[in-house]
Amino acid sequence: MPILTDEEADALDELLTRTTPKTNSNVQGPFIKHRDTLVVLDPFSAEYLKARMLATKKTPAELINDMIRREMALAD
Repeated sequence: MPILTDEEADALDELLTRTTPKTNSNVQGPFIKHRDTLVVLDPFSAEYLKARMLATKKTPAELINDMIRREMALAD
């Protein structure tokens, strides 16, 4: 990005300060699309998951998926 002169920087600041951004509420980003899958863990569970993640080289989603599948298999 080129270095702006003081006048250009002031004009850009003025534009960004006084302009209301236009948004489209029909477009949903990744956080809105996946907000129902958000899980908040207690510190103990988070540390356990992190330790298992480092030991197995799996993502947290893969570990949770494995845990759920094992639990479901035991229920049958």
